Amino acid sequence: MNDTPQFSSKAPPSAFAPFRHEIFRSVWIATLVSSFGGMIQGVGAAWMMVALGASAQMVTLVQASITLPIVMLALVAGALADAFDRRKLMLVAQTFMFAISTILAVCAYLDLITPWSLLLFTFLIGCGAALNAPAWQASVGAMVPREDVSSAVAMNSMGFNLARSVGPAIGGLLVAAASAAAAFTVNALSYVGLIGVLLGWRTEQEKPILPRERLGHAIMSGIRYVAMSPNINSTLVRGLVTGIGASSVSALMPLIARDLISGGPTIYGLLLGAFGVGAVAGAFSSHRLRITYSNEWIVRLALISSAVGIAIAAVSTTIGLTMAAMMLCGLGWVLIVSILNATVQMWAPRWVVARALSLYQMATFSGMAGGAWLWGYVTQQSGIKAALLIAALVQLGCALLGRWFHLPETEDMNLDLLTFNEPATIVPVQGRTGPVIITIEYRIAERDIVAFLCVMAERKVIRRRNGARRWSLLRDLADPELWIERYHSPTWTEYLRHNGRFTEDDALINERVSALHMGSDRPLVRRLLERQTGFPPAASLPDATEWTTPMTDQSRLS
Repeated sequence: MNDTPQFSSKAPPSAFAPFRHEIFRSVWIATLVSSFGGMIQGVGAAWMMVALGASAQMVTLVQASITLPIVMLALVAGALADAFDRRKLMLVAQTFMFAISTILAVCAYLDLITPWSLLLFTFLIGCGAALNAPAWQASVGAMVPREDVSSAVAMNSMGFNLARSVGPAIGGLLVAAASAAAAFTVNALSYVGLIGVLLGWRTEQEKPILPRERLGHAIMSGIRYVAMSPNINSTLVRGLVTGIGASSVSALMPLIARDLISGGPTIYGLLLGAFGVGAVAGAFSSHRLRITYSNEWIVRLALISSAVGIAIAAVSTTIGLTMAAMMLCGLGWVLIVSILNATVQMWAPRWVVARALSLYQMATFSGMAGGAWLWGYVTQQSGIKAALLIAALVQLGCALLGRWFHLPETEDMNLDLLTFNEPATIVPVQGRTGPVIITIEYRIAERDIVAFLCVMAERKVIRRRNGARRWSLLRDLADPELWIERYHSPTWTEYLRHNGRFTEDDALINERVSALHMGSDRPLVRRLLERQTGFPPAASLPDATEWTTPMTDQSRLS
């Protein structure tokens, strides 16, 4: 693999290009306000837990109750976002969080909150956020054109990190000036704007031709697609390892402020602000970096920036130097997550993009959750400096992972779905009819066998990734030029669903296979129903043609 810096030949649009689109601009602003509300609510919940006299473990569970649903429900939320109207799903999630936050605020004003009920409320709000996230991220591709997706993702990351940096400070001031109940009220009100925007957004939702997949099948389809997509797998691995290393900053920042700089809450707030400034700079610089560097090299540079920032924070004893280190960390973090998120979106077709994003989110958040525990343990055993220096080495190690888990480029991808018309059959079939066996017959010259086997290896991956079962390639012993591709579908509906998942890029493989086929006719496609032998009662015997007649066609897609 060529490990030298790669350069992009096509200049990406401006970082602000996504804001030219009214719906993205409106949703982004409303989401930013909602994110601020969520951060303020988190501060209020943590302070109320302290005010209730709960143990330190209960206080730490507040943050866990917010993030745990993201890991638990990401796959389910992704499957729902791919199956239903994403705008409506976001509307349900936001309305649910508004209702729970309102009830929490009312209970807080009436002094009805206990430590366990507070955890329940925060957990439910986290469930709403987990349901909303895949639908929101997957909707970006419907709000802006393909060339603006990377910039849109960077703007989303910048907005979230801006809220994460400034929101807690606002929350602290609000709690000090009023009460935790006031923070809960502000959070409830923060959902109103986004609910209004979503109510006014009218999307053109295509009416599904096939029935929706059952939830369990949809989840397995998403896992199968990602597992058989090496480029998305590379992104997940990088997200997991990066999450482990980068979590050291957020997990240990309060200790950095207290133990390494000898500061208090004000210093902690300044460090959060510096991280946010770096995040904004990262979002604005990402489009310029994409003019010169490939995705892989941007991530490597960002990881090195993050590692340098973490190492400086480990040895610094002055507020100025540590703030500069936090800016480097924020810069690197936003560049990394925006590139990884955009890579998943650009490599996953629309039918599975939310599930792919949810798996990426699970990997990254699992790394962050595990990393937070790891760095706390290392700090307890060896001190905060040792923990930060080890975390810096982890970030450098993630940069080296690029040699084995290389991030792909996405400029030339065309993941628009092909149109597949249901083939006519002589034997009557219904959606539940099956199992269906499909064979495609090719005639391949001896000189083309090696090329044929190579392209069929790619076709096998595409078939299985899109849901085909028991794929095999056969050669006729009596006719060496005859090759037969064979696979199964459990039902006729699943067969149609499988073929409806092919993209324009997949069609290039079909064309390469057809080009190797000899003769003027297209490869012969046979669709057959598998039937069991036996002697059932005469009254239950089907028509003889259903047992004996294969369904044949010579269509380009099968």
